[in-house]
Amino acid sequence: MAVAGRQNSVDNVGRVLLLGRMSQSEKKLTSPASLAVDAVLVIGFFLYMYTVVSKHVPSNDKSMILLWGALCSACMTGVFWLAIQMFRVVLRAHLADRRK
Repeated sequence: MAVAGRQNSVDNVGRVLLLGRMSQSEKKLTSPASLAVDAVLVIGFFLYMYTVVSKHVPSNDKSMILLWGALCSACMTGVFWLAIQMFRVVLRAHLADRRK
């Protein structure tokens, strides 16, 4: 039991240090320009995917084509947005590593 108590105190110190580091901010990672570029890319990707996906909806009803085409495009657009964000993080880390 005493060992478990020590382990908890060590874990708490690590959490406090981790939270302390997270609160320090070097600089803002987003700007209005980057948000605008992301918005244009995401909206463009959604519209493109809707035109591709809506042709494959197995229905003749326009409302069903609109619904399922939009839902499928929304899912793919969410993944595209995540891919953009991950690319930005990796690129920023690569450029920061290169400067050192």
